[in-house]
This record gives sequence, structure tokens and C-alpha cells, in this order.
Amino acid sequence: MLRDRVCQKLRQQILSGELPPHTRLPSEANLMKSFGVSRVTVRQGMRTLAGEGLIYSLQGRGSFVSAPRATYNLSALLGFHEAMRSMPFNATSRLLSFRQVAADREVAIALKVKRGDSVVEIRRARCLNGRPVSLDLSYFPRDIGERLQNQNLDGDIFPLLESRGVRLGRSRLWIEARGCPEAYAVDLSVAPGTPILQLSRLTLSPLGRPIDYEYLFCRGDAFQYKVELERHPF
Repeated sequence: MLRDRVCQKLRQQILSGELPPHTRLPSEANLMKSFGVSRVTVRQGMRTLAGEGLIYSLQGRGSFVSAPRATYNLSALLGFHEAMRSMPFNATSRLLSFRQVAADREVAIALKVKRGDSVVEIRRARCLNGRPVSLDLSYFPRDIGERLQNQNLDGDIFPLLESRGVRLGRSRLWIEARGCPEAYAVDLSVAPGTPILQLSRLTLSPLGRPIDYEYLFCRGDAFQYKVELERHPF
């Protein structure tokens, strides 16, 4: 269909980052000329993209590219790419560092190792449609982290661990608002001190052994979080 031609081209430009968030799209007249279609077809295509959350309109000003804002279901233990799989966004990850470090007090308590013991730290930047949305610092007991050495870490780590015989059971999650630390501001493309969300997540094996302790520094304008709660009688 002609409408699909319009959608596919604009969707590709948005998801690739060629059209960054808040970029004004060409006018209806220019889109009609560019694609050789009618005004009705252009409007149908724009409605489709708006329904997918990729664009928004301002009365009298035109249509603009939406900043990607994904819904993250906290009720399921999922990696970033697993969580984004059903979303209309291009999710990418970039490995920033892989190294062994001495466990500080918090990491040592979480992973049940001694303070100062060697643990594996993996630092990665996450993007939606080419836009930085989170910075992840993950810590692993040395014997588990070493299984990830020389692996492609541009995807999710959980499936990699499972493919190497590490079973995952459940996780504990803490969420707090804070100012962005200066050390992470560049990777998130925000100014130091900008309000962000910090998620601290401890993942355990089915037998309760700590597998992974991570800090997720997330832009507040990139995610909304969903969790299902049940009320139990007192």
C-alpha cells in the first residue's frame, strides 16, 4: 500500500537515528511531492506512526519525532534487549569496559564476597533509536564473570550466562531518584546533576547464590516502569 511506503521510509529514518528526537518532519505538501502520493495517504501514514509512538503533532506547527520512551515491565526478569523486543524502537548496547576490580562494601555485601576481593565489572551504554537512555554497571563473582570474557556483550548478558550453564532464579530491585554523577553524564548525554533514576538490581540463582549486582543509571525521560501488584489480607 502507498501508506506503507510512507511509513516504512520515515520509520527507518527515525529508528536509525537519522531523524533525531524532536526533529520537525517535512510538511504534508513536501511528503506528497517526495512520495508521489495524495494528502489522504500522507495523513494515514502519519496516524500510523503516531499510533506507534514514533511521532507527535503540535497544532499549527506540524509533526515531530518523539523521544523514545519505553515501558519496562518490572514484573519479569528481563535483559534490556529482551524487554525492548516488542517495542517499536531500535535498541542497541555498546560495551565501554570489561575489567576486574576490587569489590567495594556494597558490591561485596550483595555478592557475598569479601571487601577487596576481585570481581568482574562490565560497563555498557544503552540506546534507543541511537539516543543514550541508560548506563549499566554490572558486577559478577569472578568465576561467573570470567565466562563472559571475549564474548559479544552488545546484546543481553542473561541469555549468555544461561547458555554457559548459569541458572537464573529471581532478582531484588531498588529504585531511587538522584542527580546524575559527573562520571556518567557524558555517556547519558545529560548535564551533571540532571535528575535520573538509579536502579540497583541483585540477581540470584534458583538456590539463592548471587549472580549479578548492577547499577542502572536511567534517563527519566526515556522509560516508564510497569509492575503488577496483588493485595494480600493482613
